[in-house]
This record gives sequence, C-alpha cells and structure tokens, in this order.
Amino acid sequence: MNCLLCHSPYYPIASWRQLLFLEDPDVLCPRCRGSFAVIRGRVCETCGRPLDEASPSLCADCLRWQDDEQWGKVLVKNRSVYVYNDWMKDVVALWKFRGDYVIAEAFRRPFVQVFFRQFGRGWHVVPIPLSRERLDERGFNQAEALARLLPSPYFLWLARRHSEKQSKKSRRERLDTDNPFFLVDCPPLAGKRIVLIDDIYTTGITVRHAARVLLEAGAAEVGALTLVRA
Repeated sequence: MNCLLCHSPYYPIASWRQLLFLEDPDVLCPRCRGSFAVIRGRVCETCGRPLDEASPSLCADCLRWQDDEQWGKVLVKNRSVYVYNDWMKDVVALWKFRGDYVIAEAFRRPFVQVFFRQFGRGWHVVPIPLSRERLDERGFNQAEALARLLPSPYFLWLARRHSEKQSKKSRRERLDTDNPFFLVDCPPLAGKRIVLIDDIYTTGITVRHAARVLLEAGAAEVGALTLVRA
C-alpha cells in the first residue's frame, strides 16, 4: 500500500492488536507517522499544553484566563493530540488550505483514543462551524471532518457569522470581537455536557466564544478536543 502523506509504497506489518480487534493497518508509513509529536506526560490542567515537571499546574495563558471574570470558567478543559511542530504545520496546510480532505483519516486512531480517555460517550460532540463564505472557499469544514472520525454522533448545533480570519487578529482584538457563534436547530441543552471539536487550539478564544453560547443556553459544562495544541 502507499502512504497517505508521502505516497511512497510500504508494507505494514500486522500487529496482534490489529488481529484481535480487527483494526485496519496504519495509513501512514513509519517515517511519516513518527514525524508527528504526540502530546504525552504532564499538561496544563485547562488547555492541555505540554508542561515540564517543574511548572505549575496551569500555564501562563490559563492563569490569565483564570483572572478574567468574563472568560475564566467558560471552558472546563481542552485536550489536544499533537504538538504543532514543523511537520504538523505542513500537514495542516496540505489538509486544511489545499483541500486534501482524505488526510483526516491519518488522525483517526489517536484522535479517538484521546476522546475516550478525556471525554467519552457521556459528552455530546459539536464541531466548531465555519461561516458559509469560508466553507464555500475551503470546500469542507476540518472540525466536522474530525468529528466524523469519532464513534459517536455529532451535532451541528452551532452556526457562525462571517468575519476576518482569527489568525490575523491580536489576542486583544479577538477578545473584543463580537461573538460570531449562534445556535441553530438545537434541542434544550439543560444539563448536557458538550465537547467542541476543532483542528487547532492557539489562544483558546474560538472555543471559548462557542462555549459561552452553549452555556448561556443551559449546557452543564463545555470542553474541547482539538487535533493540535499550538
């Protein structure tokens, strides 16, 4: 078979786990798979950023969030699968900006593993939406592609107004921006635990905006599962 990323031929060796659980072979060759940096060990309790053993339980960014009465308790936690290293930046560019939708399959197993380890079936899965304009431009929603990897139903309860890309704004500008999210086709949320799905956690403002809308509608708590922690 050919590697999904580098397209070079390789011959996967079946493991006992694959035989016992009828798992498909890896879609990536060992070199490509090994180029990802999986987040392991100690992480910030709130945002999931990797921490060394000497660091406090919250990173500097989350300490700032905690001191903000408006935003401090909006998000119960974020957990991410990978570090945003140079290899991941190239893969995200290929997947997200050049429209190679099938690359999402490379993330299935690790993404599902973190979902069950950190959240599980008691949580309602809601992908972060794109605006209609951005969806037409890109061709697919990367957060929804990630949600499809999970063996749980996902719900399109959020929609998004079109605005300038968040990556072009400073942290202060992002905070001062009107909340772009609103509810659509949404059942009563009272008591529901919701996990937002997105590709990259950078400052956390996007998922906090979305979480606020859900909490104001009655959700019990909102967390986030993201592919990458930048």
